Amino acid sequence: MYMPYSKNPHLPQARMRTVLLIRRGWSVRKAARHMGFSHSAVIRWLKIAPADGRLTIPTRSSRPDVSPRAINKEIIGRIIAKRKSLRRCSEIIHASLKQEGIIVSLSTVKRTLRRYGCLKRRSRWARYRLNIKRPFAEKPGNLVQLDTIHIQKADKTRIYVFTLLDVVSRWGNAKVVKRINTHLAIKFLKESQKICPFNFKNIQTDHGPEFGKFFHDQITYLGLSHRYIRVRKPNDNAHLERFNRTLQDECLKRIWREKEYKKGIFKYLNYYNNSRMHLGLKLLTPMQVVSRS
Repeated sequence: MYMPYSKNPHLPQARMRTVLLIRRGWSVRKAARHMGFSHSAVIRWLKIAPADGRLTIPTRSSRPDVSPRAINKEIIGRIIAKRKSLRRCSEIIHASLKQEGIIVSLSTVKRTLRRYGCLKRRSRWARYRLNIKRPFAEKPGNLVQLDTIHIQKADKTRIYVFTLLDVVSRWGNAKVVKRINTHLAIKFLKESQKICPFNFKNIQTDHGPEFGKFFHDQITYLGLSHRYIRVRKPNDNAHLERFNRTLQDECLKRIWREKEYKKGIFKYLNYYNNSRMHLGLKLLTPMQVVSRS
């Protein structure tokens, strides 16, 4: 009789306690009956029990020593090499191997990449975020979008820009910071509310770490509604993404020093909100839309 494979964390200690009873003079059958194990299992444990004072007999892997249908090591190496060179999903790797004449199933490719840690797996600590219904943006402040821009300078260091845009009026704001976190995101939102000519009601962000649980709780505490966009759907923040591109093309790409970023963004935002005509606003400026609403 063979005992089934078990993940019981207390089983290694129970095996060794059974062996110690036999070493103290108990018979194999008496120790097996006392501990509730089979006679043949206890005999196997006696053969592999350590004699150096360790108090456990670890559980062996259930993986077979020989598998006739095991995948070739060369194919495994080719799958991993493809993953590192292409940096694409399992489906693309599977199709690429098929073009090279390597016949292997898609499930094998996925299992191999998962086994060797080549796939990004969702953390079990990740918080599930309920996506509320998108509010109808009828007046300024009904829907305000937040995001961040990552800028890598010539010396390989990074700076970040918090950006904010109102969907109705296209009124925008931005701030340069050396790092991003939830505290700075909340601070930027409060500063934007102080200088904004209207009140915010609904805040929309992506799933970045700077907009995590603490940010969500603080937004709710301030009396605002906070919603997340769909995962891998940046077009849900399309207005803000276009603002980010405009800010980079017309402002950030023309500035190279960090000290000039703050001055340059301040001057550009004054021009953007008060003087720059928008095609999406029928050649009006954001402040003109705010004054009319």
